[in-house]
Amino acid sequence: MIVLAALNLDFLCIHPFRDGNGRVSRLLLLLTCYHLGMEVDRYISLERLIEDHKERYYETLKQSSQGWHEGKHDPWIYIGFLLLLIKRAYSEFVERVGAINTPKGAKTEMIDRYLQQMTGDFSISDIVKACPGISVDMIRRTLKDRKAAGKLECLGLGRNARWRRSG
Repeated sequence: MIVLAALNLDFLCIHPFRDGNGRVSRLLLLLTCYHLGMEVDRYISLERLIEDHKERYYETLKQSSQGWHEGKHDPWIYIGFLLLLIKRAYSEFVERVGAINTPKGAKTEMIDRYLQQMTGDFSISDIVKACPGISVDMIRRTLKDRKAAGKLECLGLGRNARWRRSG
C-alpha cells in the first residue's frame, strides 16, 4: 500500500497533462487498489473521502512534492494521508456492514444445509472450509445439538474426530 501511495504521488509530481491530472491520479489509485485486491472503493468512494478532505489533500500533496524534481522531497506526508483515507474507507465499510443484521439462525441453517448434503464422514474442519465466517464454537455447538437430537453420531474423539449422519 505504501508503494501504491508513492506511485500516486509520483504521478501527480510528473504532472503529465495540462488538465485532469487529479482525476487521472485518482483513477490510477483505484486501478492499483484493485490490482492489489483492495476493493473497498466498490462500496466506499475514495473520491468522496478525498473531496471531503480536499484542503488536507492539497496541503499534503504540496508538502510532499516540494523538492521532488531534485529527489529531496518527503513522500511520507502524502503517503500517510492516503493510507489514512484508505483506513477510513475500510472503517466506514465495516460500520455499514455491521448495520446489516444477519437473521437469527442463519449460521445454523448454513451448517444444516451442509450436513444435509453430506453422504459420508466429515470433520469439523470440513465444515469450517464449507461455511466461512462461522466460528468453530458455533459449529461444535450445532453438531452437539444435532447429536443430542439423534441426527448425527461422532466417530472418535479430539481434533481428528469424524462425524456422520445417523440412520
